[in-house]
Amino acid sequence: MLKEKYQKEAISQMMKEFNKKNALAVPKILKVVINCGFGKMIIGKTSDEQKKLQNTILEDLAAISGQRPVLARAKKAIAGFKLREDLPIGAKVTLRKRMMYDFLERLINIVLPRTRDFQGIDSSSVDKNGNLTIGIQEHIVFPEISPEKAKIIFGLEITVVTNSKNKEEGLELFRLMGFPIKK
Repeated sequence: MLKEKYQKEAISQMMKEFNKKNALAVPKILKVVINCGFGKMIIGKTSDEQKKLQNTILEDLAAISGQRPVLARAKKAIAGFKLREDLPIGAKVTLRKRMMYDFLERLINIVLPRTRDFQGIDSSSVDKNGNLTIGIQEHIVFPEISPEKAKIIFGLEITVVTNSKNKEEGLELFRLMGFPIKK
């Protein structure tokens, strides 16, 4: 299990590598945020079509994450994008603790190897604060979604938030946890 791997292997190796004296000073994964923007798909459709599309995306996100997504609404109207204020334009899910580790395990062992032409996660996907952001173009790579039954195919973004101080600590944490990061 991923949590046990972190506790048994990653903490001790990172304490040696970064000269940490306390195990609590070692960076850890705080949460995983999965989000999907569907504003472009909704624009120009009738309200019934918008509701159907929105419900389909919410159901698929709930199946992927195991948790009910929250709608993200437009903060202000932008005429150039045919966007009205308070129109739902996305959905997000925040996973923590057990749900987070279960999702990350599926992501590392099943989903990423199933993606088309996957060569590994680029190290530039980790920002200066040590957080990893992965974009997935087709949500049907998740085993919970049946490609035959999927009405629409959409992309989503997965952000793994850590409490590391810099990019190097974050990269090392992800490597020790088993993320397939390119050298």
